[in-house]
Amino acid sequence: MIKQWYFFVFVMLIVGVVSFSFTNINNEKYAWFYVSENETHYHDVKTQVEFEMNHVLVPFTGKSFTGFKQALAFKESQGKYNKVNELGYMGKYQFGMETMRSIGIQDSLQFMNNPKLQEKAFKALLSKNKWELRKELDQFVGKEINGVLITESGVLAAAHLGGTGSVKRFFKSKGNRVKKDAFGTSILTYMKKFGGYDTRFIPAKSNAKVKKSS
Repeated sequence: MIKQWYFFVFVMLIVGVVSFSFTNINNEKYAWFYVSENETHYHDVKTQVEFEMNHVLVPFTGKSFTGFKQALAFKESQGKYNKVNELGYMGKYQFGMETMRSIGIQDSLQFMNNPKLQEKAFKALLSKNKWELRKELDQFVGKEINGVLITESGVLAAAHLGGTGSVKRFFKSKGNRVKKDAFGTSILTYMKKFGGYDTRFIPAKSNAKVKKSS
């Protein structure tokens, strides 16, 4: 009987120690994660690449216009409004001064410090380019050139990269004249990469400008 009583006390002590140990583990907070009552929280320990990726807008928005904007912006600047590349192109969509002036923006500092202005500038440029390329869009959308299906969004993306003149020359030469930018990216690459997005609601305006209030 005494042996059974000792055994019972011993078992209870073991259960108590184990329970206490688990309680301490569950409540303890570590530098990189802790377990709470309802969920596990992981504190960020980021590499430099992960840090950069957390400050960009990654395009997971399908073929909508928002998807088009974010996909193009990610390619141009990783979606960073304060990006200035080695050639002096600025902002989320990498505008040059000449392009900014063509849509009514004279102050590059204001442009860089105003994300809302950059978004309006992008839409204004799309409208302007859509007007300048209206004949090419009417004639070639839905056709295939050099293995690439021509779409409105692809054409507008190509114009953003190389200007409307280079796009006109591309179509006039039946795809034989393919302009590349200073980094070796061709307008045909942009036509393919950014094809099929919904840009229908962008109006074609011959003199599209960003309003002064922007």
